[in-house]
Parts: sequence; C-alpha cells; structure tokens
Amino acid sequence: MTITTTSFTSAVTTPPSQGTASPGSASKITSDFDTFLRMLTVQMQNQDPLNPIDSADYAVQLATFSGVEQQVRTNQLLSDLQGSFQQTGLAEMAGWIGQDARSTAPIRFDGTPVTLSAAPTTGADRAVLVVRDARGTLVSREDIPPRAGQYQWLGADAQGNQLPPGTYSFALESLQGDTVLNTKPIEHYARVIEVRATPQGPTLVLQGGVEVAASAVTALRQAGG
Repeated sequence: MTITTTSFTSAVTTPPSQGTASPGSASKITSDFDTFLRMLTVQMQNQDPLNPIDSADYAVQLATFSGVEQQVRTNQLLSDLQGSFQQTGLAEMAGWIGQDARSTAPIRFDGTPVTLSAAPTTGADRAVLVVRDARGTLVSREDIPPRAGQYQWLGADAQGNQLPPGTYSFALESLQGDTVLNTKPIEHYARVIEVRATPQGPTLVLQGGVEVAASAVTALRQAGG
C-alpha cells in the first residue's frame, strides 16, 4: 500500500504592527481562517496513519491562529479609539481658533513690525536678537534691552535694510560681558486660524501659514490682547 503524505505549512501570518490594521482586516481574517481550516482538514485527511500527528499539535496551530486573529482585532480597535480621541481633541480645541497663541514657532513676516516676548537669562547684562530666514541663514543680529518684556522687531537686516516678506525664526542670546550664557528661541504671539489632527497630535496653523504643535503653545490670550 502506498501512503501519501501531504506536508502542511501553517497559514499563520505575522500580525500587523500596532495601529496599522486596515478597515478590511476583519473580513481578511475571516477569509484566512476559512483557508486555515481547509488546510488543517487536508492535513488530517492525508496524515500518515502509522505516524499520526499528535492532537496537541492541532491545538497549538488553532491557538496560534486565534492569537493572531485577536491581535488584528485589537489593533483595529486601538486605531478606532485613536481616531475618536483625535476628533474629541479637535472639538475641545475649537475655542483656540481666533485667539493669539504664544510659542517659539517661526514668524511669517509681511513688512509689519513683529512683537516678541524677550526673556534674557538672569544675570545677563547684554542681550542679542538673532534672526534667521527660512533656510537658516543668519540675516540679523541686533542688541536689545537685557530685561524681560516685549520688543518690537522692525524687520531690518544687519545693515538696517528692510528684509523681504518671508518666514523668519528668532533666538535670544544672553551675555554677561563677552561670555554667552545661553541662546534660546524667543516667544511671540500669533493668531490661530486652524486646528488640524496629525499622527503626532493636534497642530495649530498660525496666521501666515506657519504650523506649530499644540503642545508647544505656552499661553493663549484674546486676539489683540
């Protein structure tokens, strides 16, 4: 008698990473499970009667596939919950639109003077405003009063010429004598015109199109305050 043995390769596939389950995951798992059962049935029908497969092996295969199925369903649930939380966060932040948010985000300069919130380090006897353009090129260094308070930047370069409209970033260099104590981004207020949901969390779109993470905002005030 000739005995035909059919080899079997488990239909278990590697589960997707957290948060990557697609909308069709549930139907795909159902299809894969049906395929898995058919292959398991063929394996049982074609096993060597003189050396049958231990029933424990079948239990392990079923348990493994069940674990993969549960993982995919869990991923889908987590993805749905994440989307729900993001929508809730956006609804709660709707009140931010139209207000002025303080952050160290770059500023879209249109020729109008910009008000900055200067805060030199304690002990500094000199403060320098460092201005760079969108490419990171240094365009201006100007001394400002070494005390905390508002400072109005007029938009001039190192030679005193008016800078063209564009996006600029600002840093404050605190010095004691000729020693630089530290250099840190300087804050300013800008109007919030939109709130967006991103994979990294809520993002604010400021007037001029500059974007900043909501978590980077240190204060809010009424527009024009």
